[in-house]
Amino acid sequence: MAQQNPAPFVYLDAAAAADARRRGMDPHVLEQSTQGVLQFLYMCLPDTPVYARAVLSALPASSGDADDRISALPFGILRNIVSRLPAKDAARTSALSRRWRPVSRCTPLALADAHLLPGVLEGLRQPARADTPALAATVSRAIAAHPGPFRAVHLVCGYYGNAARQRELARWVQTFAAKGVEELVLVNRPWPLDVPLPAARLDVATLTRLYLGLWKFPDTSALPRRGAGAVFPHLRELVLCSMELESRDMEYLLAGSPVLENLCLVGQHLRRVQICLSAIDSVAVVDTSSLERLFLWETMALDGSCVRLKIGKAPKLRVLGYLNPGIHMLEIRNTVINAGIKASPSTMVPGIRILGLNVRFGVRNDVKMLPTFLRCFPNVETLHFVSQKTEVVHGKVNLKFWQEAGPIESIQSCIKMMTFREFRMERSEVAFLKFFFQSAQVLKNAVTVGSNGSFTSTHEV
Repeated sequence: MAQQNPAPFVYLDAAAAADARRRGMDPHVLEQSTQGVLQFLYMCLPDTPVYARAVLSALPASSGDADDRISALPFGILRNIVSRLPAKDAARTSALSRRWRPVSRCTPLALADAHLLPGVLEGLRQPARADTPALAATVSRAIAAHPGPFRAVHLVCGYYGNAARQRELARWVQTFAAKGVEELVLVNRPWPLDVPLPAARLDVATLTRLYLGLWKFPDTSALPRRGAGAVFPHLRELVLCSMELESRDMEYLLAGSPVLENLCLVGQHLRRVQICLSAIDSVAVVDTSSLERLFLWETMALDGSCVRLKIGKAPKLRVLGYLNPGIHMLEIRNTVINAGIKASPSTMVPGIRILGLNVRFGVRNDVKMLPTFLRCFPNVETLHFVSQKTEVVHGKVNLKFWQEAGPIESIQSCIKMMTFREFRMERSEVAFLKFFFQSAQVLKNAVTVGSNGSFTSTHEV
C-alpha cells in the first residue's frame, strides 16, 4: 500500500521546511507554531476598510418599470457606493453600464489582499500558500489598474520570503507613496524571520495610519535625514507588531511623526518600554507576557488632563516608574484607582519590586493619592521618590494625615531601600518622611538628596 503524502504546508515554503529539517526540527511543528503566531497577530490588526461578506444581487425590473434608478443617482453618490466595495467588486461595477464605467477609477481605492483570496470571509484573514505566486500577481494587477489615490491598503496574507517578492513589495510601496495612500497595513509571514522591510516605506508622507508586523526594520542610520522635516508629517496612529528593530530606529520614527497620537507595541518578547518627554493620552499594558520594565518620565496629556495608565496582564513586570499622582490616572485591570479605594487582589500588582514616584508634595490632592498608590504595589522592595516643585502650594499635609491613613504593608514589611530626591525641607515632605521612617521595619538603606545637591545617606537604619 502506497504511503500517504503528508499534508502540504501552508505557512512554510519548501526552503523553510528544508532548513528546519537541517536544523533537526520537525517542519510540521514549525508550521503549527507559525499558524499560532499569525493568529495572534491578526487579532491586533484593524478591520479592513471595506466589508466583503455582504452579497449584493440585482433584482429584475418589473415589466412596467425598466428604468435603472441607481445609475441615475448623482455621481458623488455612486462614488460613495463604490468606495464601500472590495477592490475586485469595485472594478466590476464598470461593466454595469456606461454611467458606471468611470466611477471606480475616480474613487479612492481600498485594497485588502484578504478579499482577493477565494472563499475568505470578512474577519477571517488567512495567509495564502507560501509557494503560490497567484496572490502577488493579483495584487500587482489591482495596483496597476487604479490611477489613485489609494485610501487604504492592507497586505496581510502574502509571502515575501525570497528576493523577487521583496523587490516586488518595494515597488508596491513606492507606488503607494506616489498614489497618496493614507492607511497602510503590511504583515510579513513569520518564516523567514529576518525579511527586511523595504526602506522605501519611509517615503510615504501621506500616511495617517501605519501597521507593521513581523518585519526586520531597515537600519535608519543608512537612510537620508531630512533635517527638521518630518518623515510622516500626517501620521496619527502607529502599530508595531513583533518587529525586529533597534532603539535608534524607534527614535527616528517617533521624531519624524510630529502629530502622532496613538502608538501600540505588540510583541510576546517585549521586555522594556520607556516613554519620556511625550504628550500622550493613555498607556495601556494589555497582555505582555515578557514585559519587565515600564518607565515613564515627564509624560503629559495633549489637553492638559490626566494620562490614563492601565495595567492589565503583565506577570513579569518588576520595575515601574515614575508615576505622578497628579498626572497619571491609574487603572489596574478594570478598576480605576481613586483616593481611598479599598485594596483588594483586583487592585494590586504584586510583582512590582522597584517603584518610582514623582510627587508634588505641595499639592494636597496629589499627596492624598499616595497611600492608595502604595497599597497597589504591596511587594515593593525599592522605592524612589522625586519631589516635584510647585509654584503655588495647594494645601499642605502634616503627620496626622499619614497616621490617619493607616498602615501601608509595603512600607512596614517590604521596603529595604528608599531614595528621596529634590528634598526642600517643606512641611509635607518632612511629614511623609517621619511617617515612613517610623513605619519601615525592614529598611536598610535610605538616601535623601536636596534640591541644592546636598546628600544624606543612612545605612542600616
